[in-house]
Amino acid sequence: MSLLEIENLSLAIGDTPILKAVELSVAPGEVMGLVGESGSGKSMTALTVMQLLPFAARASGRVSFDGIDILAASEDQMCALRGDDIGMVFQEPMTALNPVKTIGEQVAEGIRWHTRSSRAEAEERARKMLDRVDLPAALFPLSRYPHELSGGQRQRVVIAIACALKPKLLIADEPTTALDVVLQAQILDLVRDLVAENRMGLLLISHDLAVVTEMADRITILRHGEVMEAGDTARTLSEQLHPYTRQLAQASMHVPARPKAHGAGQGKPLLEVEGVTRDYPGRRASLFKRAAPVRAVDEVSLSMAPGQSVALVGRSGCGKSTLARMILALDKSTSGTIRFRGETITGKSETELKPARRDMQVVFQDPYGSFDPRQKVEKLVAEPLHVLEKKPTPAERREMVAHALHEVGLGPRDMDKYPHEFSGGQRQRLSIARAIITRPKLVVADEPVSALDVSIRAQILDLFAELNQKLGIAYLFITHDLTVARAITDEVLVMHDGRIVERGKTSEVLDHPQSEAAKALVAAAPDLHRAIARRLQEQG
Repeated sequence: MSLLEIENLSLAIGDTPILKAVELSVAPGEVMGLVGESGSGKSMTALTVMQLLPFAARASGRVSFDGIDILAASEDQMCALRGDDIGMVFQEPMTALNPVKTIGEQVAEGIRWHTRSSRAEAEERARKMLDRVDLPAALFPLSRYPHELSGGQRQRVVIAIACALKPKLLIADEPTTALDVVLQAQILDLVRDLVAENRMGLLLISHDLAVVTEMADRITILRHGEVMEAGDTARTLSEQLHPYTRQLAQASMHVPARPKAHGAGQGKPLLEVEGVTRDYPGRRASLFKRAAPVRAVDEVSLSMAPGQSVALVGRSGCGKSTLARMILALDKSTSGTIRFRGETITGKSETELKPARRDMQVVFQDPYGSFDPRQKVEKLVAEPLHVLEKKPTPAERREMVAHALHEVGLGPRDMDKYPHEFSGGQRQRLSIARAIITRPKLVVADEPVSALDVSIRAQILDLFAELNQKLGIAYLFITHDLTVARAITDEVLVMHDGRIVERGKTSEVLDHPQSEAAKALVAAAPDLHRAIARRLQEQG
């Protein structure tokens, strides 16, 4: 008997159809993978099960959970289900967490609400759950706030909240997008164990076919709100009977053609980082005593030539994003020197940095958090244009925005929308459009394709390669996805505990890693072919 049954589910928001006769089921102890491109309706399917739809949404069909008619359930009934019998891991951890509450309060909140436990009992259970998702008490006390954690660490908190009460059904919407490959493997193992131990059903929503193949017993493939193909995961992805299934599989293994830009890797260095460190104040141990400073970046040096593409890889919290912020002069280094185009940018004022900012742009890890939610897309994407010496006219600016949106797979009509009207993957495309609109010399890309479905990911990697070849744009890719590093970069730097522990040509480092940190990353990286072969072998 199925735990969750969705039959003939259709959904519209206003006059726009979102889902069209969707059918799927999840049995106790089963993992159902729901995959498809950004905007295909995956997250809206999950939100329908949770009854967290917009007010203008109209749903028809049947959604049954453990015998309960979800579409007919009252809000009181849903409040009793959410967080207890049904847990959900949302796609963007920073927006899913309350910034003014500690992580301990947020994990304990659902425990206290549903079990009527005392504060002490709830906090004890919260502590055990945080320990289980690799946030030990010695490093991550309950008193920490979300902004004090890295993106991957915040995602672990969200997973702890969702699993704290051992729900019958867990809906995981891109649960490992923000995690490094080592932690991703650990979290997937944890979720797999919870499913087995508690006979918990899991609806796993992901654009990563390798992850879905590793985890899911069955798979449902959505496109434009319709089910294209469904069935046993290994069989469906090995036979690839539907053209769209073949398209997704090919896109997930896509490697861009990368002809070298003229003069790439030659001439004077574009970026030079020498002995850079970054210390943060330790948490106050008592009223009169402060703990020793925390060193996030430790004596890092690197150099990039014009047109060169370099990957900075490492586990979540190793210092990658902190280093990126110092390179972009968004954060001050404790010591060391950073030069861009031969000029020192360390310690300069905002006015002095303005010439450098014309040729330096960034794609942040969290697309939603990097936008002002009150502004429309046209203004958001056009933000970097204010650093140009010659300011474009309003008509020229609108044309430049439209062209940038077209390059990342969006259209001119998207200019008049707000960020909340886009899916997570579409918001990341907006971030990339904003970064390339000024045609900079250097783009620092912090997890630039982590939120994108495989088809758009392939298009964006092609775009990066094209801009590199045509315009000689240099890229520093900060990523935990080794397939991105292999596909798009010339060199790899491996970072661990704030230090660069290995560097070299991409193929050499990833095919023959020398450091323990690099070996761990390579071993944990998901591989679609390997996952399909393993599942087929298990099935005999």
